[in-house]
Amino acid sequence: MSGTSYRAILIGILFVIAVCLIVSYAELVIMHIQIGFLQFPPVVIGLFFFLFVANNILQRLSSKFGFSPQEMMTIYCMMLIASMITSRGLMEKLIPALVAVNYYSNETNSWSDLFYPHIKGWLVPFDPTKGALQKVSLTFYEKLESWQSVPWDKWGIPLLVWGGLALTIFFGFMCLATLLRKQWVDNEKLTFPFAQFPLEFVKVRDTGSFLKNRLTWIGFAIPAIIFTLNGLHRINPLIPELPLVSYLNQYFTERPFNHIGYTPLYFSFAAIGFFYLLPTQLLFSLWIFFILTRVQSVIATMFGMRISEMPLYPTQSFMGYQVAGAYVVLVCYLFYVSIPHFKQVFKKVFNNDVIDDSNELMPYKFAFWGLILSFILTVLWCYMAGISLLFAVFEIAIYMFFVAIIMARSTAESGLLMTETSFRPIDMYSMILPKAALGAQTLTILSLFDAVFTRDQRGLLFTGFLDGLKISDGVNMRRRSLLPVFIISIIVAFCVSAVIHLWLPYHKGALNMYSYTYWGNPLWGFQDNVSAIERSSGQEALWTMFAFFIVGIVVATFLAIMRTLFWWWPLHPLGYALSASWTMIVFWCPVLVAWAIKQPVIRYGGMKVYRRLRPLFLGMIFGEFGMAVIWTVVSWIFGVPAPSFPWP
Repeated sequence: MSGTSYRAILIGILFVIAVCLIVSYAELVIMHIQIGFLQFPPVVIGLFFFLFVANNILQRLSSKFGFSPQEMMTIYCMMLIASMITSRGLMEKLIPALVAVNYYSNETNSWSDLFYPHIKGWLVPFDPTKGALQKVSLTFYEKLESWQSVPWDKWGIPLLVWGGLALTIFFGFMCLATLLRKQWVDNEKLTFPFAQFPLEFVKVRDTGSFLKNRLTWIGFAIPAIIFTLNGLHRINPLIPELPLVSYLNQYFTERPFNHIGYTPLYFSFAAIGFFYLLPTQLLFSLWIFFILTRVQSVIATMFGMRISEMPLYPTQSFMGYQVAGAYVVLVCYLFYVSIPHFKQVFKKVFNNDVIDDSNELMPYKFAFWGLILSFILTVLWCYMAGISLLFAVFEIAIYMFFVAIIMARSTAESGLLMTETSFRPIDMYSMILPKAALGAQTLTILSLFDAVFTRDQRGLLFTGFLDGLKISDGVNMRRRSLLPVFIISIIVAFCVSAVIHLWLPYHKGALNMYSYTYWGNPLWGFQDNVSAIERSSGQEALWTMFAFFIVGIVVATFLAIMRTLFWWWPLHPLGYALSASWTMIVFWCPVLVAWAIKQPVIRYGGMKVYRRLRPLFLGMIFGEFGMAVIWTVVSWIFGVPAPSFPWP
C-alpha cells in the first residue's frame, strides 16, 4: 500500500480554492446552479472530468507528468470535502444565520424582545444588547457603499466560536467513520456508489478507451446541447428552450387529488445516468414508497383527516413522524447486525486485544474516546451557548447517532445524491412535551443551531469521510494517509469560503442573492419558535404525533424482517425512511425513469447489454455536471445569465 504525495496535496489545495470560488458564485450569485451541496457534487464531478482528460493527455506525453491513481483520488477527496464545506455542509448556513435575526427584527415581530436577551455576544457579529438594526447586518443585506470595507473584526470571534464547534463535530464524524468502516465496507460489503464512480476511471488501464467510446460522447452531448440551448435562451429569448422542470400538481386540481403535496418533475440527465448504475430492486423501493406518500395524503383527505405540515419541511406531519419512527428502527437494526464488529472494537479499546487497526483512519482506541470527547464538547458548547443540558444531550445524540448515520447509510447503500431528512430532534421532543417547556433561552439558541446543523442535512461531511475511506481501498492507498488530507481540506475550505461568503454579500447585497440561503433557512427556526416562546403554540395533539411515530416503527420493523428472511422481498426499509424527504421530492422522477430504462435492459438484454450502455449514462453525468461548471465560469467572466439545473 502507498500513501499520497505532497504534489497531490498542493494541487488539491488549488482545487479546493477553485471549488470554493465556483460553488459560492454559482449557488449564491447565479442561483440557478446549485453545484456543490449534493453528496455527489456536480462541481467535483465536472472538475474531475476535466482533470481526468488532462491527466490522460499528460500520461501520453510522459509518465512523469501524469498523476497516479492515489494522487488523483487525493485531489478528488479534497474537492469533495471543500464542496460540502463551502455549500450546505457549513458556510452557506452559518454566515447568514448569525445576522439574519438582527436584520429582520422589527417592531411588528418584536424579535429584539423575544430573542436578543437570550443571545450571547460571542455567538453573533452584532451586539444583542442593542435592540436596533446594526450596521454589520444592514450592510450585509443591502451591501456596502463604495468607500466602506467589510467589517472583518466583527466576524472574527463568532467565526472562531462556531468554527470550533464545526471542527469538533467533524472530528466526531471522522471517529464515527473509523468505527463503522470495517462493518460497512468489509463485513456488509456495501457498494458505496459515489466511491465507485471516480474509481472506475482511475483504475482503468486504457483510460483512452473510455474517451474514445462513441456512446460516452453521445451521452455527454445530450445534456451539453440542451444546457447550451437553455443558457443561450436566457441570454436571447428568441433561441428555443427545452424546459426540464414540470409539476404534477397542475394535473390534479380536484379534491382529494389536489392534496398530494408538492410534487415536481425534475428531469436530470446526470441523475438518470447515475441511478442507472444502481440495483433495480433498490430503485423500485425508492420511487414506490414516494408514490405511497402521495397516496396516503389522498386517502387522508378522503376521510376528512386534518393534514398539517411538518414544521420547516415540505411534507405532511403524519409522514414526518412515520419517517422518524423508521429511523429509530433502522439505527437499532444496524447496531444489532454490527454487534460482532463492535465487540472486536471494544476488545481493542479496553483490553488492547491483538486486532490490527494500523490501516484504519485512526486507531480504534483513539477513535472511540475521540467520539465520546467530541460528543461531550459539543454538548458543553450548546450548554454554554444557552441550551439546557439535558436537551443538548438529546439534540446532539439524535443528530450524530440517528440522523447522520441514516443519511450516511442512504449514500453508502442506496446512492442517494442528496442527504435530507424530514424532521429535527426538536420534532421528536415535541411528541412527548410541548416545545414551550424548553423555555425561551433554549429555543432561541436552538433556532441558530438548527439553522446551521440539523435542519438541512445536505452536504453532510460524514458521507464524504466514508466515501474517501472506500476510495482508498480501490487504489490500494493507506487509509491513515487520508487523515491529514481531510484535515487540510477542512481548514483550507473553511478559511477560503469564510472570506468569500463575507465578501460576496457585503459587495453585492444578500437581498440580491440566493433567497433560501439569506431569507429562508436562517429565519425559519426563529419563526417556528415564536409561538412556543410566547406560550401560545397551537400544535397538534401530542398523541397524534406519537401514534404515527409508532406506525413508522411497526412498518419499518416489518420491512426489515421481511428483507432479512426473504431474499426476493422487493421493498427496502431505507426507501420507506427516505420517502418523505426533499431528496425524493427532487429525485423521484429520475429514479423512476432510470428504473423504467434499466428493468427491460436487464430482463431482455442481460448484463452484456447493460455494460455496453454504461458509457452512455456515464457520459450523461459528465455532460450535465461539466456544463454546470462551464456555465458558472462563463456567467462569472462575461456577466451573462446561466440556465437552471434540475437539482435544487
